[in-house]
Amino acid sequence: MAIASVMPDAGPRIVAVPKHWAVGNSYRLHYNEGMKIQSLGYRTDIMFARFDGTITDHGEYVVVATPANPGFHWGNFLLFPRPPVPGDQDLWPNLFRKEFARDPLVKHIALGWDTTSPMRESELFVSQGFEAHTSVVLTSELPRMPEKFDREVSVRPLRTDSEWEAATQLQIDVREPIFKLENYSAFKRAQMARYRRMSEQGKGHWFGAYLGSRLVGDLGLYVEGPVGRFQNVGTHPDFRRRGICGRLVYEAAMLGLHVMGAKTLVMVADETYHAARIYEAAGFRPTERQAGVSLRPRADLSESGASPIFNVY
Repeated sequence: MAIASVMPDAGPRIVAVPKHWAVGNSYRLHYNEGMKIQSLGYRTDIMFARFDGTITDHGEYVVVATPANPGFHWGNFLLFPRPPVPGDQDLWPNLFRKEFARDPLVKHIALGWDTTSPMRESELFVSQGFEAHTSVVLTSELPRMPEKFDREVSVRPLRTDSEWEAATQLQIDVREPIFKLENYSAFKRAQMARYRRMSEQGKGHWFGAYLGSRLVGDLGLYVEGPVGRFQNVGTHPDFRRRGICGRLVYEAAMLGLHVMGAKTLVMVADETYHAARIYEAAGFRPTERQAGVSLRPRADLSESGASPIFNVY
């Protein structure tokens, strides 16, 4: 298999691509037969739970669980078909506790609702100590090369144990300071082990940006049917603001469309986080918004007052 190179400096050229890069052609999105999920953000969140978790439709809500990673807050959550109304700030957390009562390692509460344009419904929960999360869901069918584009790094999928370990450590190192190292490390190692299994089973790739032999940035892209979902874009703090993130997103996006079988690419970012602007520079556009609330156990948090990013932990 061959595709036109996405490298800008030498012009288009044909390069060989390993056959195992081509993924996604045999997968289709199988939504739950009960609750029809309209939120593209939540639909693509659930595709990961479909790999090694459980999705249970109770009619009035869907339970998404990841038993292999109980500390993954947005891998263990309830999704409701409508925004909350007064009284749900008490009812919904109790439903979560009931559904996850058998797993004592699930110590958080995470609740989402299926809407593409949330208003201020999360305020019902804030008074109960919950954090409100609103993310922007960006999509692209035609990525473009961002103006800020690092030409020194090389981008390729991870292959070896040492490369996966380096990416895992980088993901831990760039965590939000609000999270305690020990708890976050356990969550992230379990999450990266899932991504590796998905990669090995042909569902996507984890890409690294290398400056020489040093990993300076990474992200994941996984495909189900016509949709590819990006995961956890990270750049080493010493190498930020030089276009590495833009290079990673653009090259992975091109491979996602031309090699991995995706037709639409999805990226979810915190509304207030600067990364959304980087994704827009690479041809992504805001399509909808995603809403949820969470209550985190104090044991997970450091003394920092920094605000966490939705869908990271």
